[in-house]
Amino acid sequence: MPYLKKAGQATFNDRHVKKFGELIHDWCCQKEKGFVIIGAPLSKSSISHSGATFAPGVIRQQLQAYSTYAIEEERDVDAYIYDAGDIEMHVTNILESQTRIANVLEEVTKKHPNCIPIVLGGDHSISYPSITGFAKTKKTVGAIQFDAHHDLRNLEDGGPSNGTPFRSLLESGVIKGEHLVQIGLRNFSNSKAYHDYAKEHGVTVYTMKDVRERKIDNIIEESIAYLKEKVDTVYISVDMDVLDQAFAPGCPAIGPGGMTSDDLLQAIRLLASEQMVGGMDIVEIDPTLDFRNMTSRLAAHIIMEFVLHKKG
Repeated sequence: MPYLKKAGQATFNDRHVKKFGELIHDWCCQKEKGFVIIGAPLSKSSISHSGATFAPGVIRQQLQAYSTYAIEEERDVDAYIYDAGDIEMHVTNILESQTRIANVLEEVTKKHPNCIPIVLGGDHSISYPSITGFAKTKKTVGAIQFDAHHDLRNLEDGGPSNGTPFRSLLESGVIKGEHLVQIGLRNFSNSKAYHDYAKEHGVTVYTMKDVRERKIDNIIEESIAYLKEKVDTVYISVDMDVLDQAFAPGCPAIGPGGMTSDDLLQAIRLLASEQMVGGMDIVEIDPTLDFRNMTSRLAAHIIMEFVLHKKG
């Protein structure tokens, strides 16, 4: 029966179109180079209700929907991309789940130093162990965080959560405050205490007022120039709630006054073009709240633009 296909495979195929998903191959644990996608489906550490545990799978699905051709650059993406799968989370123990994430990132970057990890959360709590593991095999690491929030909450009131990753990174000494750049913080999403903490620890903060009044190009160029004097490698952390709610309806902490998708994608293009950028995570997407997978589609575009513009 020539027209009977396996379930899910009876789809239209255009012989002249190559899908981005065709660039992604199973991880075979050899000495690889290029990009490696790692799922970190942890969301039990979220302060608010979150189904971010489902995001890695949905983002992967969206990567299958787009072509490899970038018409603005008039070229196809040609890259080595591997999918290492998802890290198994502990059912109840958040600290154990974080340990597993850190161990996987350390192992991957140690055995495959030429690979660039792209970690798919999960909530923002995964950035603490991801950067911790990543930093074990690098020299001095800095971070550029796109976020509506500082994520510098104290750990006494609620333990490790999606509000504490950068507090944990600073207090554990994984990164220094002066090596952290936060972009996109906005009104009524933070407290004076945590803004003061950021300033006291030398964190560079660009609010949405800065983003509105200055071109994102200038902010990124300034951030990279600043970090080049201080660190060897830069890790990007993209909390999707940095975006205005119109562009990211699938975030647990949506709100008005955030970045546009154009600005965020431009920032990713500029950062990808920097050789010192060595890793990235994308967090805080709850597919159960999303509309037509808009937020996961945007996450897929972040990955595709990053891969397209990345310089080794």
